[in-house]
Amino acid sequence: MSRRKLLREDNKYSRGVVGIAAGSKRYPGAAILTVGGARRGNAGYVKFLTRELRIAEMVIRAYPDVVPISSVDKERVDVLVVGPGVSKLSVIPSDLPLVLDGEMIAFAATPQFKKRKAYSVITPHEGELKYLGKQFKDRISEIGRVNTAKEIADTLDVIVVLKGNQTVIAKPGGSFKVDRIGGPELATAGSGDILAGLIGSMLVANTTDPFELVCDAVDMHSRAGKAASNRYKSVTSMEILESLAQV
Repeated sequence: MSRRKLLREDNKYSRGVVGIAAGSKRYPGAAILTVGGARRGNAGYVKFLTRELRIAEMVIRAYPDVVPISSVDKERVDVLVVGPGVSKLSVIPSDLPLVLDGEMIAFAATPQFKKRKAYSVITPHEGELKYLGKQFKDRISEIGRVNTAKEIADTLDVIVVLKGNQTVIAKPGGSFKVDRIGGPELATAGSGDILAGLIGSMLVANTTDPFELVCDAVDMHSRAGKAASNRYKSVTSMEILESLAQV
């Protein structure tokens, strides 16, 4: 595991700061779940980026340790997560490592994205591949999923987390990993939001290859799902989030 080992002299800033832009009027719960995942990674400081007062109040009520912000312009943020629950940003700093989920995955296929100076991670499930112009009528085989993830990683120069049965993590150059831990208990609304937040939080460690940190986040998320399935007959995202604190 690449969860950063804490040092006696550490403070919340040296541990790293993750910014979360998630949730919307239609999907307010995505903010709770994404921030919840971010609180269980490496970050010592979680900032929630929104201009929706009601959603900010929901997040702070659930997590009083999280700080709401309205912009990243003058804020210390080491990694930015954007997209769970259809949250959007008009301006995304080009020098910040980025995790894209939901509709914001489409940003990875734009000319603006190609100008970025920092690495990026995208976290689509098969249905969300449509945001990259890929349409599939049937479920993709494991070989097809691996090849699809590798192709996208190389084409867009991103780390790809292709969620689903045996999630595939791929990086430019051909390296990939297939998760063998997660099961159908992860196939529940909001599970991917938790994973996006966790990935962003793991990445602030900046102690190793980002690909390895992303793989560790997927591993943690899957183990949390498995732990939840051992305790509950029917697993929801809240049980996954609860179990994430224990893995």
